Amino acid sequence: MWEYAADVNNDIAALFCYFQVCRTHVHLNMSSVRENACAVTGSGNRVQFPEIIDDKISTEEFLQAARDVVLIVDKFGKLFAPIRYDMQGNIDKLTTRYSMDKIANSTLQDMILLEKSTEKDLIAVDALMWLRRALHMILLFFERIVEDHKTGESTEDLVAFLREAYKEVFEPYHGWMAQQLFNLLSRMTPSRSQLLLALADGETGKEEVTLNNMELSLINLRKNVIALKAFYNDHNLEVYTVV
Repeated sequence: MWEYAADVNNDIAALFCYFQVCRTHVHLNMSSVRENACAVTGSGNRVQFPEIIDDKISTEEFLQAARDVVLIVDKFGKLFAPIRYDMQGNIDKLTTRYSMDKIANSTLQDMILLEKSTEKDLIAVDALMWLRRALHMILLFFERIVEDHKTGESTEDLVAFLREAYKEVFEPYHGWMAQQLFNLLSRMTPSRSQLLLALADGETGKEEVTLNNMELSLINLRKNVIALKAFYNDHNLEVYTVV
């Protein structure tokens, strides 16, 4: 699978440039990514998305968990840079908005409604929508891996899992070029063994612990994704434009 990279580097470079141009809301500031952070690993750490309290999600806790997910995507390999850049760019935009007034923007719902009522350019609204979609795709991908494990299977080729997740979440909003980019990237998806070893920071014999931590992390992630999707629908914030 990885040998294929040499044959498609030029195509990926061209598609990557298009992806970066057509998605103007993407801006990477990798200084905000914690180099030493540990997400879903065999050492017992895991991504902690916040509990939903009174139908609201803590902005600070959500953004921190999202940063940890970016670190997980980074483990997929350099060819997944467009996805990582996109997520980090949206996290940066939300962080900027949050920093303007941490009290008024203490929950995602309050922050988004405040921007909607006071700003003409809805930067945070757009950023959270795309970040939620990316998290939703990752959620479905990891859920498929967990479900596969629970049935006693150990499917090594994860390409189909990732493509299924993409088709459900992103494909309706992506034009031909963006879809071709993803098809190329998905071919470079690490195998099950490679991914679990990477998530365990190279520690062997940690598959069960890693999968258990993964499953636990997905519980609140799913709750957060569902809540945000419902919130956007309730307030007519969802945009269905194809990019």
